[in-house]
Amino acid sequence: MNRTGENTERTAPDLSLVLVSWNVWDHVRACLDELEAHSRPAADADVRELPSPKAGQPDLTFEVVLVDAASSDATPDLIPLRFPWVRFLPQQDNTGFSRGNNIGWRAARGRSVFLVNPDTLVGPAALRELHRALWRRPDAGLVGPRLVRSNGELQPSRRRFPQRLTGFWESTWLGRAWPENPWARHYHCRQWPDDFRQEVDWLEGAALMVRREVLAGVGGFDERLFMYSEETDLCLRIREAGWRIQYCPEAEIIHHGGVSSDQVPAQTHIIFNTSKILYYRKHFGVLWAELLRRFLLCEFALQLGLEFAKLLVGHRVALRRDRLHSYWRVLGTGLRPTG
Repeated sequence: MNRTGENTERTAPDLSLVLVSWNVWDHVRACLDELEAHSRPAADADVRELPSPKAGQPDLTFEVVLVDAASSDATPDLIPLRFPWVRFLPQQDNTGFSRGNNIGWRAARGRSVFLVNPDTLVGPAALRELHRALWRRPDAGLVGPRLVRSNGELQPSRRRFPQRLTGFWESTWLGRAWPENPWARHYHCRQWPDDFRQEVDWLEGAALMVRREVLAGVGGFDERLFMYSEETDLCLRIREAGWRIQYCPEAEIIHHGGVSSDQVPAQTHIIFNTSKILYYRKHFGVLWAELLRRFLLCEFALQLGLEFAKLLVGHRVALRRDRLHSYWRVLGTGLRPTG
């Protein structure tokens, strides 16, 4: 039984689920428990079957490839014991979400690859619907579900590709000051209801099902994008290769969100914004990337001043100190991409 990253000659499953984890054992366990509860072992020890709800229709076979980014929690010890059917690929270092996914899908054997975060709960109906949607149209290269938070609220996941000015208001104080501006409505596809099947430019990367041939054709994720903006870049290259990207609301998945990144808030700010700048440099050029970098530094300097003023008046002192520390670290890096 091969539990390494080698792609073997055994009968391939219909679908490969690829997860990248970092110190999120409780969520990994819940995610795999959900998959295990609705499936049964197949002839291959690394493959499971999702029984068809209709008589006479074939079962959906799948494997799970879990790439662990050097977790220090229970994940490396307990995955092989608790879930022996999972193809577990532990790494020596945390080299990023993009590289982890590339390691996973290249080791996968299914013709469909489901890149899914470990902080999700994926039911059998969602898996089947996404798989049907991916192969319903010959030009569909990537499909994604309707995401909901653990409290049942919608997590918006549909997007248009960012334009040159998008990064100056999206996830900045400008966007927070005027959240319903017409540019934001267009960017978030709000002209269409969230329960309407539709073609989009890109989808948030918590749960993306892709044809393996598509990933191979575009080369997978750009590993210079450690985390964040990586799915935007991937979807852009998929679209440029002539494939369509579909939002499939019939498939609904629970996504807790931000579980790994919340462990190091300062580093999250740094990675999020440097990835955005790197995306700009790649697709809009050095000048626009530099303009965005300087704008974001000004924003963090402004936030630093506001947090210091709130600290002086004694408003939620512990929170203010944490934010001051985070923003000071961000400013200290200069938000200079290393890729």
